Amino acid sequence: MILLTSAYLPPIQYFTKLYSGLPIVEERADHYVKQTYRNRCIIAADDGPLPLTVPVETEAAGTSRTPMRDIRISNHGNWRHQHWQAIVSAYDRSAFFSYYADDFEAIYRRPYRYLVDFSADLLALILHLLDLHPDIRINTEAYIDAEALRRQGYAVEDFRQTIRPKLAADADPSFRPVPYFQVFAQRHGFLPNLSMIDLLFNCGPESRLVLKASRVE
Repeated sequence: MILLTSAYLPPIQYFTKLYSGLPIVEERADHYVKQTYRNRCIIAADDGPLPLTVPVETEAAGTSRTPMRDIRISNHGNWRHQHWQAIVSAYDRSAFFSYYADDFEAIYRRPYRYLVDFSADLLALILHLLDLHPDIRINTEAYIDAEALRRQGYAVEDFRQTIRPKLAADADPSFRPVPYFQVFAQRHGFLPNLSMIDLLFNCGPESRLVLKASRVE
């Protein structure tokens, strides 16, 4: 069993867990934490790595004890348009963007109330385009105690605290970033472990091969 958080357009490291073939539990009873992949992704823009952050309602974001399942998206401002335009600007020259763009844009046009629902639809779209079918179970009840499960004899890999923007991906011994073509590589060099859409838009169906090669058994 692999434990993951909910995540907005999560990085390649996250998707290697979905590719593993093991049962996945997406934790939604965990407390909302700022500056994590829960509401942030990182893409490769013309100027280098660009974080995109989904704004959440101030009242909910002000307490670390608000569970993810209850975090509401803030609809103030024009962030949906800004995120989508940033994605278009970053990837309209990539090999596969035109094949997938309409499906992604449709999600950005929907008026989601909860962050987990928005993230879940984006995740489902990426999995569909990759023809991946992981066994994902959603936990909205009590926060899962990984150590207690291990004491009961369950094999549990817990990545809820370790797949984070401020933690180096090489801290995860089961993940090995594999270089692939990126639009701005000549300018910035290869940028590892960006949002999965970077790999998808650049490599299309071959993204599965990169995910497989990025897993360390």
